[in-house]
Amino acid sequence: MRKNVLFSGILILAVISCSGQTQLQKKQAEASKNLAEAYISQEDYTGALKELLKAEVLAPDDPHIHNDLGIVYMAKERLDLAVKHYEKAVQLNPNLTPARNNLGTAYLAMKDWDKAIEILKPLTENLLYATPHYPLTNLGWAYFNKKEYETAVQYYVRAVKKEPTYVIAARGLGKTYIEMGKPADAIPLFEKAMELAPRFADLYVDAGKAYAMVGDKAKALDLYKKFLAMSPNHPRTEEVRKMMMVLDKK
Repeated sequence: MRKNVLFSGILILAVISCSGQTQLQKKQAEASKNLAEAYISQEDYTGALKELLKAEVLAPDDPHIHNDLGIVYMAKERLDLAVKHYEKAVQLNPNLTPARNNLGTAYLAMKDWDKAIEILKPLTENLLYATPHYPLTNLGWAYFNKKEYETAVQYYVRAVKKEPTYVIAARGLGKTYIEMGKPADAIPLFEKAMELAPRFADLYVDAGKAYAMVGDKAKALDLYKKFLAMSPNHPRTEEVRKMMMVLDKK
């Protein structure tokens, strides 16, 4: 009998010890995750990855850690690993809507438009999702790339209505109108976007194209010049110079 009591006591101590260790591991994992997120905010993705890998060992079933790993791997252009961790995050917590949106974004980066649409559509029907303009904008981009412009417009319009100051949605809608041959509809969108984000260089190129399409050569050239002054080493610099040469000949 005494021996049984002794063994029971050992078992209880073992359970308490394991519980204490688990709580300690959770705290350590949380500390590493918080530090990683600070690194992410500073765009130090290597530092973030080191901390998140530590956190994953300590708390392998924490969906937030997997979501953060997805963010880091996307920044490092390892889309395969980003998808793996976003999927794990969604599997662990199907209600973690940012992870689901991020998964859709990863598929957009992989140009798998149909898969992105499949992932993102349910988010637009989730009334509890606090930032629906993100998946709506992402769906607009997916349909834009599928050249289904009418559908793209529907999603972009909904995104702009949900968040009028979200420049990415406004730009996407404007670009879609340009592809549809409706530059006059695009111009007010680009103008407002430039007011909201005056250092967003691509907006000046987009707006310049729209003005050129409606025949306002002077305004288009002025916007292109502002773009070149703002971002002389931008990847679109050569494209803009060529467009300016074409306009100058008219």
